[in-house]
Amino acid sequence: MSKIIASAVIRASNEMVKRAEDLLENTIAEKGEDLKFEFPDTAFGLPMIQAMTGYDIRTLGQMREGLRFARELLSEEPADQLWVPYLGEALDGGMATLFAQEVWLALRYIAGQEPVHDPELNLTYNGYITDTIQRNLGIQLVDGTMPGFAAIIGAAPTDEIAEKIVKELQEKNILTFLSGESNGESVTKQLLRRGIQLGWDTRIVPLGPLTEHTLYALDWAVRAAMIFGGMKPGDFRNILKYEKDRVFAFALALGPMDDMKWATGAGAINMGFPAVCDTDVPVIHPTGVCTYEEVDKEFDHDKIVQKGIEVRGLKITVEKPPIPVAYGPAFEGERIRKEDMFIEFGGQRTPAFEWVRMRELEDIEDGKVIVVGKDWEKRFEAGGKMPLGILIEVAGRKMQKDFESVIERKIHHNINEAQGIWHMGQRDINWVRISINAKKDGFTLEHLGVIQTAMTRSRFKAIVDKVQVTLFVDEEDVTRVQEEARASYKERDARVGSLTDESVDTFYSCLLCQSFAPSHACVITPERLGLCGAYNWLDGKAAYEIDPTGGNQPIVKGDVLDAQKGRWSGVDDYLSQSTGGAVATMNAYTIMDNPMTSCGCFEVICAILPEANGVMLVNRGHAEMTPIGMKFSTLAGTVGGGLQTPGFMGIGRNFITSRKFLFGDGGFKRVVWMTKALKESLKEALEERAAQEGVPDLLDKIADETIAQDSEKLLEFLSSVGHPALSMDPMI
Repeated sequence: MSKIIASAVIRASNEMVKRAEDLLENTIAEKGEDLKFEFPDTAFGLPMIQAMTGYDIRTLGQMREGLRFARELLSEEPADQLWVPYLGEALDGGMATLFAQEVWLALRYIAGQEPVHDPELNLTYNGYITDTIQRNLGIQLVDGTMPGFAAIIGAAPTDEIAEKIVKELQEKNILTFLSGESNGESVTKQLLRRGIQLGWDTRIVPLGPLTEHTLYALDWAVRAAMIFGGMKPGDFRNILKYEKDRVFAFALALGPMDDMKWATGAGAINMGFPAVCDTDVPVIHPTGVCTYEEVDKEFDHDKIVQKGIEVRGLKITVEKPPIPVAYGPAFEGERIRKEDMFIEFGGQRTPAFEWVRMRELEDIEDGKVIVVGKDWEKRFEAGGKMPLGILIEVAGRKMQKDFESVIERKIHHNINEAQGIWHMGQRDINWVRISINAKKDGFTLEHLGVIQTAMTRSRFKAIVDKVQVTLFVDEEDVTRVQEEARASYKERDARVGSLTDESVDTFYSCLLCQSFAPSHACVITPERLGLCGAYNWLDGKAAYEIDPTGGNQPIVKGDVLDAQKGRWSGVDDYLSQSTGGAVATMNAYTIMDNPMTSCGCFEVICAILPEANGVMLVNRGHAEMTPIGMKFSTLAGTVGGGLQTPGFMGIGRNFITSRKFLFGDGGFKRVVWMTKALKESLKEALEERAAQEGVPDLLDKIADETIAQDSEKLLEFLSSVGHPALSMDPMI
């Protein structure tokens, strides 16, 4: 490692540890060493220190021990007169810097200084990244939708260059974190001046104005090993290897480098995350810590993003339809307000629908887009609204009727990934907006069809040979074809609704999460969707046709070993093979006996409450206490990482409405507590399930957080309403 860099790292690490120690002692003097602290919505005390040392910090007094670990990693700055090895000392200094930054930021939270609010910018920075956000993004990380993340530290030479760099990262689907400054400027300020939307929706997340705020991104990364990978705190060697091999991150350091930037970068290099600078810095080429280079430079800002991708070893393939605006998943969360809108369709303002229909190969013309409407160009005007029917006709030798709904669900993503185009809803309750800026860039009505022809072919190339799109824009035509579409929806729903686990011979696996959790495998059946909620049985079937060697593989059920608990010989054989023997057997319908494993992307946790002889259901994002005495973030640690923990199970939220939910444990009547949000979002389906179970008022007998947050109050409530779980056979 360059002596210049090593000296800077060691200087900054000593300064950062001293700064954290001083602030800690001042805070203890004011508030006492027993003051409890935790970052918002996380199961981990101070994640970096906990991951590297195994020490779980929960009080101010315990933070002293965290800084003791940091001080033990410090060394003296290399002397000018005597050469000594300094690579190890510099890397240790980098890790000491991260430990000290973590304590320092925690103390700033206690003082109410985090997350930082800048009144001049009218911006509150994101601050600490919660476990809920981490799990929400989990499926995008594991399925390749989000191939990695970049941390931009500092400022670009101009606002335009800053926008160009970040836009290129968006187009390549890379999540971008912003922190630090250069000469009083920052990429955050530059993007705001350019009118760029910041936040998780657009995948541009400003963490804070200081270099130290980069620690939040590194905390986010290190938790992936413990949340998804099942790594144990303190197993620092395997955790750092996990970061290097499975968390694809790199830094772009823009503007002059200072000691703190070098020290933070050295900490990141320990995790296998390289840095690319746009200034003339000493380069550090392979030493075995990162996959390739540790520190490199690129003066050409048109090439710096690609340089970062190459140095980190990312493999990125971006499909873009021939349209005049940028395209990629990072634009999905973009909002188009009324004042920014050129024109809109549907959304109860006009009749609208979207419908995928299977046709014979000879019946359609590939790539053709037809607009049906009288003088529609005159109505395509600023501030206007029009009816819109989107008919996508597909044909292919491997196409099946069952795949219509799978392709139809992708319409939302296909449209939303275009910058300046917004889509919500599906079927006959869809809503589309085109922004003023997109219109200025040349986006026309026909481009809505072009997106569908190009992306349907691209995303379903193994089953779709031809795609033709017809756009209806006259109300008479829209309402007429809409009735045909509704008849198709109804027939399709009846066909899918008749599928049961007993009616098929084949289930499907989902191994996407094995990139993060090697011992996990989802088993998707007609009556049990994937625990992330994103894949059902038809999705698995279609995905296998599209990519026979991909993450969704057929599982021949084999013999029924236990119909009540949901166990089959073929599933056991598959699990043993696909997890390398880590999982030998699984029961699909019970949480008490070898339940399905989880990566960490589950939507809901189902957990036993022995004293109530039932289970509770808590959804991701619920931050309050639950009757089991743990919040969701803590509870998730018993479920994720490919673990099989009897009494605890991660599930997709719609599995709750399935007849096979807890079938081996007594069914839906076992639910004694669930969050109010879950109750309300699934109310109609849950009431139907309750009626099927013979207890039509069961939903009223299930407690939520407004009724009880501890087991004592829960039991009082259950007894007062006569919940059936209290009289059922014991679960244990």
